[in-house]
Amino acid sequence: MKLKKIVLAACAAFAAAAVLTGCGSSEKPAASTAAAPAKTEITVGATAGPHAEVVEAAAKEAEKMGLKVNVKEFSDYITPDQALEDGDIDIAVYQHQPFLDNFNKQKGAHLVSIGKAILMRMGIYSNKYKSVDEIPDGTVIAIPNDPTNGGRGLLLLQEAGLIKLKDGVGSKATVTDVTENPKHLQFQELDAAQLPRSLDDVGAAVITMNYVMSAGLDPKKQGIFLEPKDAPLAVMIIAAREKDKDNPAYKTFVKAYQSDAVRQFIADKYKGTIEPAF
Repeated sequence: MKLKKIVLAACAAFAAAAVLTGCGSSEKPAASTAAAPAKTEITVGATAGPHAEVVEAAAKEAEKMGLKVNVKEFSDYITPDQALEDGDIDIAVYQHQPFLDNFNKQKGAHLVSIGKAILMRMGIYSNKYKSVDEIPDGTVIAIPNDPTNGGRGLLLLQEAGLIKLKDGVGSKATVTDVTENPKHLQFQELDAAQLPRSLDDVGAAVITMNYVMSAGLDPKKQGIFLEPKDAPLAVMIIAAREKDKDNPAYKTFVKAYQSDAVRQFIADKYKGTIEPAF
């Protein structure tokens, strides 16, 4: 009888252990399906200069929101998007939407905009005239000689009412696409870096913002016509991989970038040369 009780007790203990083991194993799948912890650190790529400077300011605001932002500077305009596509960085800030679209098309990439950054507006600059209306007949206008910015410059001259271009040419326009030129303007095509130095020799020049800044030009004093603030080529964007566009950490960074503190930093640092696009 005593032996029987011992056997029964052992069986009961074994059964209890089996139940506990079963309960323990049933909890493991639940743990494995739990959501991954939110990212608390990201890497943002930006080209050296204003883009990186504004990202640094945004990083300080992001830190207050619990997000650490490492800033990686690039010296060219191709590597950042490739690094983003490859997963080497989380976000890229340095380009406009048409540039991003072109990269996606050429590389078969899947990058998207998740927010607006800063405005880098091309403008018509002059040391001789205060408005486009003052430009007289036969004036020499200097424009960039590279295809992308040359076409963009001609579109800007059209926007200013100085010329008209063939329908549909867009940013691929050349001087041969000018269909109306009521002031008989003469176009001098120069390397983009030389345009600021040409202002004393020509009536006006169409100059991109990076060369405006490097030459110390003042858009408020010498800029007689600027690209509209909603021009696709003027609005710089914050880009991410399409599959990660809803990542909470990335949304936090956009919120930090578009904060009042960063807006004030841009105003204080660039004095109107660069403006927020948000």
